[in-house]
Amino acid sequence: MLATRRSGASNSRSLLALPSSLRSLVLQRRSLATANDSIPAVASTVEARTPPYTLLLKRLHEVRRLLPNRPLTLAEKILFSHLDNPEESLLEGTNNGADIRARATLKLKPDRVAMQDASAQMALLQFMSCGLPTTAVPASIHCDHMIVGEKGADTDLPNSITGNKEVYDFLESAAKKYGIEFWPPGAGIIHQAVLENYAAPGLMMLGTDSHTPNAGGLGCIAIGVGGADAVDALVDAPWELKAPRVRGVRLEGKLSGWASPKDVIMSLAGRLTVRGGTGYIIEYTGPGVESLSCTGMATICNMGAEIGATTSIFPFTPSAHIPYLRSTHRGSIAEQAAAIAASPGAYNLLVADSGAEYDDEVVINLSELEPHINGPFTPDLSTPLSHFKKVAKANAWPETFGAGLIGSCTNSSYADMTRCESLVRQASEAGLKPKADFFITPGSEQIRATVDRDGTMKTFEDAGGMILANACGPCIGQWSRTDGVEKGEDNAIFTSYNRNFPGRNDGNRKTMNFLASPELVTAMSYSGRTDFNPLTDSIPLPNGQEFRFDPPHGTDLPGKGFAAGNPEFQPTPPVADSSVEIAVDPQSDRLALLEPFEPFPQGELTGMKVLVRVKGQCTTDTISAAGPWLKYKGHLPNISENTLIGAVSADTNAVNSVADVDGSTYTIPELASKWKADGQPWVVIAEHNYGEGSAREHAALQPRYLGGRVIVAKSFARIHETNLKKQGVVPLTFANEADYDKLAGCDEVSTEGLYDVLSNGGNGTVSLLVKKHGTGESFNVPVKYNLSKDQCGFILAGSALNLLSQRGR
Repeated sequence: MLATRRSGASNSRSLLALPSSLRSLVLQRRSLATANDSIPAVASTVEARTPPYTLLLKRLHEVRRLLPNRPLTLAEKILFSHLDNPEESLLEGTNNGADIRARATLKLKPDRVAMQDASAQMALLQFMSCGLPTTAVPASIHCDHMIVGEKGADTDLPNSITGNKEVYDFLESAAKKYGIEFWPPGAGIIHQAVLENYAAPGLMMLGTDSHTPNAGGLGCIAIGVGGADAVDALVDAPWELKAPRVRGVRLEGKLSGWASPKDVIMSLAGRLTVRGGTGYIIEYTGPGVESLSCTGMATICNMGAEIGATTSIFPFTPSAHIPYLRSTHRGSIAEQAAAIAASPGAYNLLVADSGAEYDDEVVINLSELEPHINGPFTPDLSTPLSHFKKVAKANAWPETFGAGLIGSCTNSSYADMTRCESLVRQASEAGLKPKADFFITPGSEQIRATVDRDGTMKTFEDAGGMILANACGPCIGQWSRTDGVEKGEDNAIFTSYNRNFPGRNDGNRKTMNFLASPELVTAMSYSGRTDFNPLTDSIPLPNGQEFRFDPPHGTDLPGKGFAAGNPEFQPTPPVADSSVEIAVDPQSDRLALLEPFEPFPQGELTGMKVLVRVKGQCTTDTISAAGPWLKYKGHLPNISENTLIGAVSADTNAVNSVADVDGSTYTIPELASKWKADGQPWVVIAEHNYGEGSAREHAALQPRYLGGRVIVAKSFARIHETNLKKQGVVPLTFANEADYDKLAGCDEVSTEGLYDVLSNGGNGTVSLLVKKHGTGESFNVPVKYNLSKDQCGFILAGSALNLLSQRGR
């Protein structure tokens, strides 16, 4: 495919088309909304954003016919109502519907796709190669990942627009060509924008970000996927999902005082660990649900990604969902959802059936829940606040921390902001200023404009807080720290974010990120100490007296309605224009059109070598680092230079250091590139939960591009395992985990039985023939696989995109 000429699409409104000086002026003069300008920012009509309830109810009725005696969970109702062919998915290979969970392959037709700017580049590059004039389902692009937080929104946003203009031009031109709503930089974080505009009870959507399940707070089945999965929906191909198990989480009691929705999922993460949700949907039930706000539910669902869950969901809850839908200009959806939720069993899409069975159930008493702090270095190291001082001392964690950061896609609601404001007001009245640097990230322009109008933002700024752009920023590594902390220096920060893997926020693997509610982060920032407990401890005042915080209080929804904010941040209309030329410069180092991967050979994979045996945790950040590398998300050759640079070799205990067969030492991507040039295919050996973390398909694309053919692990994270198969990389698991210790770098590996399994649609046995480097000793390693018939087809074709391209032509 040849690159097309650049087109600025200057015949319509575009923030990016403005001259840099004017663009900067517009951004710095962000409009302060009044109560009268509470209008929807979205470009599509509410009707276009309403789930196809009539069709979904019809499909649910068909599912009832096929499974007449089976009570369904809420998650199953919504999933099964989106099946392309219910009879095929539910009855084939499931003992005629008796064993659906973890056995059936669900072929689904989602209602909507949402993409963030970093992952949208590769998703669109793949979609373009399919040759279709428009997307098959409504879709949106949200420019939130490439904005660096440093000096504040009014400086950072124009700088990021200038620095990323080439990519933004590409995304905007592709959106206009294919009828995708394009939310420009500054409009907000994808998950907040989706909750405010697109999520709806009963909807099913895919999002190219692992925290897409945020929308489950509004009764939506929202699943994080890689770009290749999103392309399935965009081209109207059924999207495959192994039928998840369903874990019920029963909430009892009511939150009070310092306890927040964040603490629900922080506590649950400690119970279940980062692998405890793999293969499950988390479905919340019980009387405690009624006490939560819609945005509080979204916070809980958002961090379900941290336990590896396929997604999380709350039932339609009139007390929370109707007011939120009305306040965000979707009253008609609220009315339809309420009518469905009140209907009798067979047609009640939005509530679990009486008698529905869960694979297991966890009970959380909200009345007894205390605040938690999770971390460092993993989101499931959960400590109740009352124990944290003792645990921190026992682990010799830093006694002080340098920055407190609140907001992000996880915790930037009006309720979050106003609860934090109540604490800042208390401290300000006592004459206190934060001792740690204090950063605030609004989740969307709607939230920013509303808290600005209502005085909350001024409260933060007067206290010395820095307002960052409506974007991901430090949460995903887009943070240029100005506090003098050097790389490799031990230090601590507190954030209300969702993820805290080593190096994630600032590129420093020694930075300890402790996750907590925004209220707790705010209060602790005034002490600057990790051993401070705002529930029991006081802060000395200059006059010799002591200050102690009262519990925070806030408001779920603004009394004056939400403010619309700057009209320049509104999305483009979802109207396809075939005359728009897509902006890709053949000489670009930011964007590169894709070349198809070669198909699977007509036989076994032979003579592969072990590139690295990875020791311990290997996340998608480990495999494809974020931060400054995000600028290469649309350029596969360039971003591949970061492949596995965070991996620790089990052979040497060194990070990003491996040896070739002659003993020469290389970085991992250097050796992978050398072997690719030599025509030497390779494999990676790994431990548990390989690929946990972000829905980052580059972590599958990059190894494939560099010549990787097989990943053998003790276990895989769900999204990453799917991404690998989509790109033609074969994920295998050890039948005996102890075999992990038998392999080492440069060992030769060949498959036995794999080609037959792929040719037979996923039937047969596979093993690996290993020949030890140096000694020549040979032995077999039995392995397992999880491959559907369609996934076998992806791998044989070279990638899922190869098949989609054939269909498009």
